[in-house]
Amino acid sequence: MVTKFYQHILAMAFAISEINENPKILANVTLGSHILDSYYDVRLTYCSTLGLLFKSQRFIPNYKCETQKNLVAIIGGLDSETSFHMADILGLYKTPQLSYGSFATEEMVMAKFPFFYRTVPNESHQYMGIIQLLLHFGWTWIGLLAVDDESGERFLKNVEPLLSKYGICLAVTFRIPKQINWENTDDLLRIFSNRHKFFKDNKVNTFIFYGDSMSIASFNSITILADSKFKGNILFRKVWIMTGQIDFAATGLQIALQIDFQFFQGAISFTVHSNEIPGFQKFLQNVKPYQSQGDDFLKEFWEQAFTCPLPEPQQPVNVGKTCSGEERLEDVLGHVFEMHTTGDGYSIYNAVYAVAHALHSLYASKSSHSSTMGTKTVELQDLHPWQLHPFLQGLSFNNSAGEMISFNDNKEMEGGFDLINLVMFPNNSFLKVRVGRVDPSASKGENFSIHEEMIVWQSRFDQMVPLSVCNSPCYPGNLKKKKEGNKFCCYDCEECPEGKISDKKDMDDCFKCPEDQYPNKDHDQCIPKKISYLSYQDPIGIALASMALSSSLMTALVLGVFIKHSDTPIVKANNRDITYTLLVSLLLCFLSSLLFLGQPSKVTCFLRQSAFGIIFSVAVSCVLAKTITVYIAFMATKPGPSMRKWVGESLTNSIVLSCSLLQGAICTMWIVKSPPFPAMNKESVAGQIVLECNEGFVVMFYIVLGYMGLLSLISLTMAFLARKLPDSFNEAKFITFSMLIFCSVWLSFVPTYLSTKGKYMVAVEIFSILASSAGLLACIFSPKCFIILLRPELNNREQLMWKKTSRI
Repeated sequence: MVTKFYQHILAMAFAISEINENPKILANVTLGSHILDSYYDVRLTYCSTLGLLFKSQRFIPNYKCETQKNLVAIIGGLDSETSFHMADILGLYKTPQLSYGSFATEEMVMAKFPFFYRTVPNESHQYMGIIQLLLHFGWTWIGLLAVDDESGERFLKNVEPLLSKYGICLAVTFRIPKQINWENTDDLLRIFSNRHKFFKDNKVNTFIFYGDSMSIASFNSITILADSKFKGNILFRKVWIMTGQIDFAATGLQIALQIDFQFFQGAISFTVHSNEIPGFQKFLQNVKPYQSQGDDFLKEFWEQAFTCPLPEPQQPVNVGKTCSGEERLEDVLGHVFEMHTTGDGYSIYNAVYAVAHALHSLYASKSSHSSTMGTKTVELQDLHPWQLHPFLQGLSFNNSAGEMISFNDNKEMEGGFDLINLVMFPNNSFLKVRVGRVDPSASKGENFSIHEEMIVWQSRFDQMVPLSVCNSPCYPGNLKKKKEGNKFCCYDCEECPEGKISDKKDMDDCFKCPEDQYPNKDHDQCIPKKISYLSYQDPIGIALASMALSSSLMTALVLGVFIKHSDTPIVKANNRDITYTLLVSLLLCFLSSLLFLGQPSKVTCFLRQSAFGIIFSVAVSCVLAKTITVYIAFMATKPGPSMRKWVGESLTNSIVLSCSLLQGAICTMWIVKSPPFPAMNKESVAGQIVLECNEGFVVMFYIVLGYMGLLSLISLTMAFLARKLPDSFNEAKFITFSMLIFCSVWLSFVPTYLSTKGKYMVAVEIFSILASSAGLLACIFSPKCFIILLRPELNNREQLMWKKTSRI
């Protein structure tokens, strides 16, 4: 006998007693019950079911009835297999059957057993509860023990795909016989030996146990046999996850052998949701073997629970050897009998009340119809079991614990599961602590809850929370790399490639940061990029701005000197107006570089390249005009030249105007087609967002540069040709040097510009503008300023003409 299951009988007796004492339910009607044992045997299950249908065996608490009463419903059995054997017969007679231990799928039940009801929730909720529990603690390398029967096979078939879907691997699957064959212990040891290495594996620390209370008793017996062969109990230091069909119960033989459940310390058990039934504990405390009549199970239960024989009422009590009958149920250990309401006891209690409420509704319906028709009152004896079904299906009531009880469309009660933590004590007693809940009726994200801080684990675990993984997790900054020939839960870790991160454990792949962020050095988080542009506060910006302003000031001073000495020969030489235009354009070139500093805006982006291109083109055009003027002027002094007519201001003005207008036309096309605009470059420099001017149609930028290069190349060529022309002050020599500097700067600019990134590209362009402009200013105007300021005696027509004549 499994003494713990005796609470099932007492829960039914208590419910019937409450109903019979309640005048609001079935007034003037007494409910009774017949209770038979199936002994986990198919033949006896069928015999017992037929006995309930056709025999007069009865157990009616506190009442003595001499006549056979009608059978209206059957409650049972404890497991799915027994329940379905009963349903094979009960279905023929359309008798309602309320099972308190069947977790079969609704498709199977609805198809084969249309008169079958269940006071337990759908097992799929338990499947997902197990998955959520494993994921909560990160247990991905687990073992599974299942009872060796049809229900165990169905559990494996349903759970294995779910485990795989959520990234959990089965390291081992172990089938447990439902009952022990003590005559063939060698086979049991052989079964255990085949899986022995997995129980010893410190990586597999979590085991799911699916079965019933008899299978766990069988497993406990196997471990005792195995302990004699494998020294030391290898099942300690494991986390056991028990399914809702299992209760920690021991058979009479195991109680006598004082078998303990210590290795189940810290187990987490899924149990059918239950509440304490008001008055039930007091009812259990009053149960005595000599006070209950008609209960053929009580004597055997008492003797096995207290391990002493119970004498007949007339026999004297032998103290120390026999039971007195005054023992207290609260003194026995938890695996022998529990005073608190178990999930099975709660389900039976609700099942009895469900039958009573349905019967009450049926009787009220028939009586109302009879009174309307004017016929005699309907007696309960005239009602048939099959008439109860419509009232069971539409049933809804509150039980004494305050919970709503009803059947859904699949004829099952929606109650969910409680998560119970088993705390074992040295004397083999235990405490069940409710640490969580699986509630299908709750909203998504709240249907699973667990209070981790309340759980007491095995004391042999080193960690605060046990680990059950194939290998250490891949921490953020790494990704999982599959191990060939192993399950997907076993893997190596590899650092994320450059430019990618992983911010969680065990990620299958790394990912790129958003455009405005970049990976840190550990590749485990993204850091916001810094905003970067060449500002006036930047050291390089300060230096370049200072150079631009000082150069502009120098150019303005030179222009002032030339204006002050505008009537001197050296200023008048080679077209004074072109000289002024060149100086003004150089002044603007220096100042235009300031447009490249600071945060780019629509105005600065729109102006800076066009202004730079046009102003520089004017400057280079002026230099070109000066060079051509020198060359033509010399050619015009030779006998019989035809070049005299070209000498004059009209030629130089035409050169400057036409060359500048052509560059202006190019810039206008650029602005009209695709003008530059401010943009954020998030890719060019790691860790920075570069604020820059997007050049729009970038080809036009290089056309502008190319055109300036062409003008400077022509100027260089003409100046080079005119460098040795006889003159007291040959300006072509200085123009040659200036254009050599100019061309060198801009030839170096292109590769340097393309090889730099971010704000340094802008710095390179500014430096090129300043350097080339300074080269023109220094090479062309420093010799003239030297004569004007330091050697004024040379700044006269006679001196210049004398030098010219002396050479000739």
